[in-house]
Amino acid sequence: MQEGRNIAAKVQGNTQGLKPSQLKALSRLSHRRYPNDGGYTLDQARELAALSASVGRQIGLLIDRQGRPRHVLVGGPDSILIPELARSRLGAGRLRGLRLLHTHVHGEPLTREDLMDLVFLRLDSLACLRLGPHGMPERVQVAHLLPGLPDLPESGTPPVSEVGAPLGEDEPYRVLDFPWDKVDVDFASLTEALEDEWSRSEEAETRVTMGEESRALLVHVSNLPKSAQDASLRELTALAETAGVQVAGTVSQRMAKPNPKTVLGKGKLADLEVAALNARAGLVLFDRELTAAQMRNLADITERKVLDRTQLILDIFAQHATSRAGKLQVEKAQMEYTLPRLVGRNKALSRLTGGIGGRGPGETKLELDRRKIRDRMTRIKDELKKLRKQRGAIRARRAKAGVPVVALVGYTNAGKSTLLNALTQSEVLAENKLFATLDPTTRRLRVPEERELILTDTVGFIRELPEELKEAFQATLEELESADLLVHVADAGHLELEEQVEAVEDILRDMDLHETPRITVLNKWDTVDEETREMRRNRYPDAIPVSAKTGAGLDYLSREIASRVDWQVG
Repeated sequence: MQEGRNIAAKVQGNTQGLKPSQLKALSRLSHRRYPNDGGYTLDQARELAALSASVGRQIGLLIDRQGRPRHVLVGGPDSILIPELARSRLGAGRLRGLRLLHTHVHGEPLTREDLMDLVFLRLDSLACLRLGPHGMPERVQVAHLLPGLPDLPESGTPPVSEVGAPLGEDEPYRVLDFPWDKVDVDFASLTEALEDEWSRSEEAETRVTMGEESRALLVHVSNLPKSAQDASLRELTALAETAGVQVAGTVSQRMAKPNPKTVLGKGKLADLEVAALNARAGLVLFDRELTAAQMRNLADITERKVLDRTQLILDIFAQHATSRAGKLQVEKAQMEYTLPRLVGRNKALSRLTGGIGGRGPGETKLELDRRKIRDRMTRIKDELKKLRKQRGAIRARRAKAGVPVVALVGYTNAGKSTLLNALTQSEVLAENKLFATLDPTTRRLRVPEERELILTDTVGFIRELPEELKEAFQATLEELESADLLVHVADAGHLELEEQVEAVEDILRDMDLHETPRITVLNKWDTVDEETREMRRNRYPDAIPVSAKTGAGLDYLSREIASRVDWQVG
């Protein structure tokens, strides 16, 4: 029996109950050379069919481009499981370097599961040897991916081909059918042609040099109207670009209720997989926060790196954190996100570390076990408490000195830092990026009548701010609690101005700051045409239009701020 176990070690899958002679016969398959022209010899097809009929199970061979079987697989009567494969060859526009030849014991055609394996594993091709009632080969079906994919529908799921029915034009693959002894396919030429098609154009060559890791396909799934979905995707695009990701394409789908396991159905995910392959995209970014189970399920299905909106925001924060407090807060938020997603050393976790979505102070700690992460989080909380006490002492001294505090708040990239610079003649970092400012920046502002107040720039808000960030940045947002006046800065030229203003108001309400006096400022007024200006004035009659870039309206804003603060503080 020892010899039988050694032979079984060379064969993967459902080997339980097989005789030693059957295991030997399966092992011998690995010593064959399978030609690229036709895929096999007639004797090899008869051998494979006879062996499959003998064991009553599907048998599969993963064959490399030299015709050598790299894996011999045994499945059940109706299916076969492909083991996890190395990703070493999966570069831009490249296929796996392996083709699958397997049997169907009952003569059934290629199934949807077979075709999903072709898509998600990026196999060179897939061949199904269909057996007749007496265990003899009868027909062969060959499937391969198609370069180029039609536009994905905005709603519903693409039609799924029934077993045995002709495949629709919208499918991301082609299926060919042959008599078993007349397979008119040169598998080497087919694979070469497919890869040439993906990398033919000059634009594609440029994409290759950038690397798949930095290119992403963005996905939005909800029951919102198309206009709202487009707005959400525009914001996700801005987030991705801020994180250093090149957006290769966007996909939106209206669904009453997303799939609880994978957000999208597997057929739709297959379409996305091929679209990502065509676009040289190594990332799929979801415009929502994925649950731990969804992250694991998606990691099991696709070979691509899957990130959600929260991870993207955390990545941006990790890039922009400069102060001790900022770095600690980012690390804490990363760990709070990762902790519920730690289930052994799964593929989803392994793809979080490194690159987009895996940077920052907590990067090297994401591989630690739960206990060590909790211990580290406890130490971070203690350090943040000390920093909060220090900031509290500074705020107390300001209050005692009777210096009013005014805080700039607003949606990310509304121009708060630029406004701070313009009002105080400072040179605080101001970039046309989301979350360019993480740490509160304080400057003195001289207002009319030779008075001075403290003007504080704070981290920008965003819709559906992740809970991990709300809690982690409590030390930063506490600066707002001591403010005598809030200046709500909004981008007057933004298409989603009203939605952004409402998102900021919601966050201020959540922080119990809705009763703090405030002024609304419509910044970037110079970017708005007269028709839009009139609309903005009607919608926000009490707002002050300014341009931090040109200086228009700043004198009036300074006088208005001075008139609204309590000069008797302390």
